[in-house]
Amino acid sequence: MLVWGDGGQIPTDDRGLAYGDGLFETIRVSRHSPTLRQRHMQRLLTGAACLKIPLMASDLEAAVNSALARYRRDTDWVLKLILTRGSGGRGYTPTATPAPRLIASAHDMPTLPDPAGVSVCLSDWSAQVSGPFAGLKTLNRLPQVMASEAMPAGCYEAIMCDEVGRMLEGTRTNLFLRIGERWLTPPASQLAVSGVMRAEVMARLAQQGEPVFEQPLPTALMEHEDCRGLVLVNSVVGAVSVRQVGTLRLPVDAGLATITGHAFLME
Repeated sequence: MLVWGDGGQIPTDDRGLAYGDGLFETIRVSRHSPTLRQRHMQRLLTGAACLKIPLMASDLEAAVNSALARYRRDTDWVLKLILTRGSGGRGYTPTATPAPRLIASAHDMPTLPDPAGVSVCLSDWSAQVSGPFAGLKTLNRLPQVMASEAMPAGCYEAIMCDEVGRMLEGTRTNLFLRIGERWLTPPASQLAVSGVMRAEVMARLAQQGEPVFEQPLPTALMEHEDCRGLVLVNSVVGAVSVRQVGTLRLPVDAGLATITGHAFLME
């Protein structure tokens, strides 16, 4: 069932609201063209299958097309899709025949980060990853909410680490660290959200003969003598270099964000 987020039709017994029983996607749209559309659609379908929420690819495509027609703008904007299991079931136990609810809403583009680089912090909140839910964009994002709430003024992003202090991801971004000629990124199996922009960047870099190595990222790597920079990516803002982590200044190579950004992906 497709519901418009601006229509006031979401009942209070929706399981997404009650239990976080669902998934979401946040998609940058350039006028009528969603960026990385198929990657977003496939992640939502994969997540739905994992959570056993029935969702047909054809129904999803039709819903996205309807949303694009309804919210069409002359500038870049953001389409948000929230898929819930719908209403029904006793307590945590869902009904055997769920009626999923897909909520679509339109939002203005956020302010884009400074292309000269941003300042970030290391969060005290660790990224919570649980087995089959690793990488899925579920509605359970409380660690990211609390890490964002704790960010100091002037901080663009909070980097969340694992239980031994290795960098995993930002609250809303994935990480790429450049050491010499090697691109490094944390393994997808350890991420709370495995971003579609992350996947596309890795694929495009590999096509250009620059493979990305998935490995844990101890914070000490940022002080390595061959460190060329840290880049944050997501599908809405693109890519931005990090110039400072706490009190640590990092080198900013303008080329790094350029080859992982939206212009690079839309070629």
